[in-house]
Amino acid sequence: MLLDTPICDFGWTAPDFTLQDPDGASFSMSKNLGDKGLVVTFICNHCPYVKAIGDRLAQDAQTLMDDGINFVAVMSNDYRGLPEDNPGNMKLFAKHFGFPFLYLVDEDQSVGKAYGAVCTPDFFGLNKDGALQYRGRLDSAGLGKAQSRVPELVNAARQIAETGQGPPKQTPSMGCSIKWSH
Repeated sequence: MLLDTPICDFGWTAPDFTLQDPDGASFSMSKNLGDKGLVVTFICNHCPYVKAIGDRLAQDAQTLMDDGINFVAVMSNDYRGLPEDNPGNMKLFAKHFGFPFLYLVDEDQSVGKAYGAVCTPDFFGLNKDGALQYRGRLDSAGLGKAQSRVPELVNAARQIAETGQGPPKQTPSMGCSIKWSH
């Protein structure tokens, strides 16, 4: 099911979490806010929207990380019902696209629920205090080719790093609904 992300709830305080990647590397949100903020994105392996942006996601995340803005991805789908999203396949997916960031398993889906994540990809741009300042899309290219795209997430994250505030006008991300367990 295709869904759009909600409008940014400016100033919403992101709940802290600690998750691990498929290899057991641990990541805590509060320890990774950094001086310039953090982007938390909810993605999965099977979604055609995530597959379409995979290369650009890796590239833009590296750009932000080079600027000192932290970045992490979380997979909240119920992978027991969707084996393509299981941790072993997460490792292959991350390697295929060359993700420079940790790709974390939200085993009990508690982080996805706490954040109100609705689709993959769903981007949360947080300032250094953990306050939400961006809930938009990666870029203007969507499923299309990336020529002359506007890198909206990069631009917003840089603005947040500099001013603590996100852009007032944001275009929602769209993608496949998160697959919740029953």
